Amino acid sequence: MNKAVFLDRDGVINEVLSKRVKFVNNPSQFYLLEGVGEAIRLFNEASIPTFVVTNQGGVGLGFMKEASLIKVHKRMVEELAKYGAYIDDIAYCPHKPKAGCACRKPEAQMLLDLASTHNIDLPSSIMVGDREPDIEAGKKAGCKTVFIGDETDNSAQANIVFPHLIAAAPWILEELT
Repeated sequence: MNKAVFLDRDGVINEVLSKRVKFVNNPSQFYLLEGVGEAIRLFNEASIPTFVVTNQGGVGLGFMKEASLIKVHKRMVEELAKYGAYIDDIAYCPHKPKAGCACRKPEAQMLLDLASTHNIDLPSSIMVGDREPDIEAGKKAGCKTVFIGDETDNSAQANIVFPHLIAAAPWILEELT
């Protein structure tokens, strides 16, 4: 079985709730955060499977169509490719918040499904997120967890906190290689 890194999308990979963009409902609103391309390329170079697990309640709420979400993810892949980086697979929950589905974080179904599909050992893997539901989903799946943000916002008690993904990359690489 393989070790992997699971990344939340909004706030870990791309800007959200910033001066430039509030929510990412179409490809033109997708802006890669600084250092993300480099961090993911480092994971790729170390042969660490890298996955995106993202709640996209805007689909269920009618703010965007699933076809638009697919286009946003295509833009993400294109932007990462500029850094020689790639994502192995993407899982998303299109349901409304509070829909009670098994896939929406803080539930762990997206991680469990990816682990099953890609032969991933969850206790040896890492979930990276910027919100409490991301960390809770990682814990429920049995992963180590990394909180992206400020220590004072780490209410879910992730294993470790870093200000952004590129700062977390050396720790993640050490844990997974």
